[in-house]
Amino acid sequence: MKTDKYDIVIIGGGPGGIATAIEAAVHGIEHILLIDKADNHSSTIRKFYKENKRVDKDWKGQSVLIEGNIPFMDGTKESTLDFFDQLLDEEKIDTAFNTEVESIVRNEEELFLITTATQSFKATAVVIAIGKMGKPNMPSYKIPPSIKEYVNFNLDKCSTGEKILVVGGGNSAAEYAYELADEGNNITLVYRKNEFSRLNPENENILRAYNGQEKLRLRMNTDIESVENEHGKIRVNFNDGYFTIYDRIIYAIGGTSPVDFLKKCGIALDEDNKPIYDEHYRTNIHCMYVAGDIAFNTGGSIAAALNHGYHIVNSFMRRSGKIYAYTDKVAEFIKKHPTFK
Repeated sequence: MKTDKYDIVIIGGGPGGIATAIEAAVHGIEHILLIDKADNHSSTIRKFYKENKRVDKDWKGQSVLIEGNIPFMDGTKESTLDFFDQLLDEEKIDTAFNTEVESIVRNEEELFLITTATQSFKATAVVIAIGKMGKPNMPSYKIPPSIKEYVNFNLDKCSTGEKILVVGGGNSAAEYAYELADEGNNITLVYRKNEFSRLNPENENILRAYNGQEKLRLRMNTDIESVENEHGKIRVNFNDGYFTIYDRIIYAIGGTSPVDFLKKCGIALDEDNKPIYDEHYRTNIHCMYVAGDIAFNTGGSIAAALNHGYHIVNSFMRRSGKIYAYTDKVAEFIKKHPTFK
């Protein structure tokens, strides 16, 4: 580390966190630190995206205008990770991976004191950009240890020719279902409600079409009561009195915001335990912001998360009263990174 006192410390190395760090560097902010508890940035993309998964700027047809200085484009999982690698090669950005933040408090100097297991940092501003999917929601019923090998919360270890139950009614569940169906698996998507309420139109249209073509089966208005081991496979007992045997079950029932951590930081939460913030992603605490997944009320795109960083940095510059050499730094940054606009 170059210093223990930073202008901005960003907690979380996903797209929102990366964008905040890059926008800060572009705007000439001197000392920037990006912290993530994983061993590298973009852990959600690495863990939950299949190899060669397509990554679109306009996520599922939802057009997003890039407002900042990061020209994110369509690509794959691999090209997206390579792109973020290139961005973080900027020497102004310090990184601390395999590092989990234990607390954030204001000290007598009106600076934030960010404490980890091994060291502490001071910062003028803090951006919390931790994701939801790092802690996926769990079903309420017990999963027997003997079948946990065949229980997924992402697409890891999925192959072809399997009989798979996908659980959930959101966009991740839909995408898992039809992608696995395209790979020659026998897929059932079970959802506890009569109708989908959180799907974007493209995903819902694909699901309905695949159901009509018998490429996968939709099992609506049905919940799971229990799962058990039956001769090495998963027996799923439904609340309509029927059961079915599957090779694998995939839960895509969302992720939870790290409520306890947010409360410990003093961030005000709404009735759903989601952080309250304004149009600049400012929380109730001066110079503390939220970005990325945690700042989406519903599912959000990578491009939208990148815009969070742009707005946060502009807000910080206005509120901090500091002057940064924006124009010269932009020119320098673009020259060093020819893929930029």
